[in-house]
Amino acid sequence: MSHEIRNLEPKALWNKFSDLNAVPRPSKKEERVIAFMMEFGKKLGLDTIQDKVGNVIIKKPASSGMENRKTVVLQSHLDMVHQKNNDTDFDFDTQGIEMYVDEDWVRAKGTTLGADNGIGVATIMAILESTEIKHPAIEALFTIDEETGMTGAMGLEGGMLEGEILLNLDTEEDDEIDIGCAGGIDVTAEAEYDEEEVPESSVAYTITVKGLNGGHSGMDIHKGLGNANKIMNRLLFEGFDNFGLQISQIKGGSLRNAIPRESVAQVIIAQVYDDAFVYDMQQIVNEIKTELATTEPALEIVFEKQEKLPAKVMPPVAQFYFVRAMYAAHNGVYRMSADFDDLVETSNNIAKVEVGNGKLSIQCLTRSSIESSKMDLANALRATFELMGCEVTFSGSYPGWTPNPKSEILDVLTSIYEKQNGHQANVVACHAGLECGILGTNYPDMDMISFGPTIRGAHSPVERVSISSVQKYWKFVLEILENIPQK
Repeated sequence: MSHEIRNLEPKALWNKFSDLNAVPRPSKKEERVIAFMMEFGKKLGLDTIQDKVGNVIIKKPASSGMENRKTVVLQSHLDMVHQKNNDTDFDFDTQGIEMYVDEDWVRAKGTTLGADNGIGVATIMAILESTEIKHPAIEALFTIDEETGMTGAMGLEGGMLEGEILLNLDTEEDDEIDIGCAGGIDVTAEAEYDEEEVPESSVAYTITVKGLNGGHSGMDIHKGLGNANKIMNRLLFEGFDNFGLQISQIKGGSLRNAIPRESVAQVIIAQVYDDAFVYDMQQIVNEIKTELATTEPALEIVFEKQEKLPAKVMPPVAQFYFVRAMYAAHNGVYRMSADFDDLVETSNNIAKVEVGNGKLSIQCLTRSSIESSKMDLANALRATFELMGCEVTFSGSYPGWTPNPKSEILDVLTSIYEKQNGHQANVVACHAGLECGILGTNYPDMDMISFGPTIRGAHSPVERVSISSVQKYWKFVLEILENIPQK
């Protein structure tokens, strides 16, 4: 791990972030980071427990003179999104994140950085370890599996915590204080089809869509970024309609909460169409690149002729319905909020598409701050995919977090922010899925707020966190802890 990271200010936070990033911590595989956190708490001599689903809770008594303040829950999630560039040789299951400093940013070498939510975790660790920071009684809650289902927050039972205030350290704009968030639901469409033999006199191609920015399917969904699965389907649709292209395999995207950056398809066409296919498809590629020139300047779409033909392909009838359903399925912003300026209310991310060996799977994450709107879009997707013969399932549904503009802790944060920065913070609701809404189901009386430093490109290999913003955020956290209301 680079010493330049550990020497950044505040050193206590960056050293804990470096320690944490040395531990592999993919969602659903948090055993090592859970053990790491349990050992950390016990070494400090603090009350440290692991609940039945794997969340870690570390309790620290109030510092001297702060015993009459309300108990605060400091909360962040332990898991991180694992994404890497295709040309990056890296094993997330065994290697720690390789970080470096780039001017005002900390980045990772070809992978996600884990600032989401590692900076929050490191903040809490630094506070727990300190003997100098003034604070009320603290219950540090480290949840698991936030990125792929929020099962940690869902599994936290009532009665585990006594705190009256919860500070969730998991947002990505340092001038924002979040008081609400979107809920979400996974929409999965699956079908089987009978493959057919490759016709004689066929030519095989590999089509690759790459170089897209990707990003967080909640926080970045409104930015007009390219979705590799939708771009690929546009190519396949045109190739099928104009040249009888047939699909052998597709692999596009990876995680439901990441806007897909790459897609690869194995296809065939009749040899007689070869020259015309290459020419016409290049025109379509040029059109797509022109459309996305501003938001996706590094987009690449490559057609490579293959010497070996695939064994089997999707039959024309099945493919007819597939490419049309993919075209019709909504991706991106569905509705903007009528109550908050510039807030996405409802959206969908067509996150992962797999086709081959007689099976197809389309995986989406639908988000909304309004439950009925969430289900309206989920049902629209369901209807689209059922019309092509898919079996559609809903899973992993989690609630949004309803804003409370009269929050007592909100008044504390807004006052401190304005005093420290000379201007007001933006009090907002966000389109990401924060754990506050879920935690509130078992702790309905807990006063919750969410904030964090500036992070860019979360859930993608261009993820980075601002060094100066972390310094600003750290100062903010410390003064908040000093000004927690009395019991």
